[in-house]
Amino acid sequence: MAPKKAKRRQQQGEGGSSNVFSMFEQSQIQEYKEAFTIIDQNRDGIISKDDLRDVLATMGQLNVKNEELEAMVKEASGPINFTVFLTMFGEKLKGADPEDVIVSAFKVLDPEGTGAIKKEFLEELLTTQCDRFTAEEMTNLWAAFPPDVAGNVDYKNICYVITHGEEKEE
Repeated sequence: MAPKKAKRRQQQGEGGSSNVFSMFEQSQIQEYKEAFTIIDQNRDGIISKDDLRDVLATMGQLNVKNEELEAMVKEASGPINFTVFLTMFGEKLKGADPEDVIVSAFKVLDPEGTGAIKKEFLEELLTTQCDRFTAEEMTNLWAAFPPDVAGNVDYKNICYVITHGEEKEE
């Protein structure tokens, strides 16, 4: 009888019945699984310091200190398998505002309710207020979210991407 209980518990941890899996859409889970597979360089199902060192090296970061790698691994309460990896992302994303809150913030800048803001106005705000954007950050923003021919920026799409990580399919 004991092996059946253990097997059932294992399936819940790895399958869709675990609470962490309900936090994400299936497409997001697949993307995280792909990322996990890339990071798990030795393919043992656990992300270790060596895996992190290897994946960072492939991205050009060759001189990462052992202490930094240890700090990354210690963010988890134990070995970092896929469920723990997904849980860590869920915890990091909990602090992000929901899409409707971010849209409401943009609506303050759109009194006519058009769903768009003039590029020049948004750029002025982002480069002169609070945590100011650099010229490079503005270039990246316009590359990711180009204004239409009239110079309007679709802020609802920006909000969707911030909260979902990908553009809406039309």
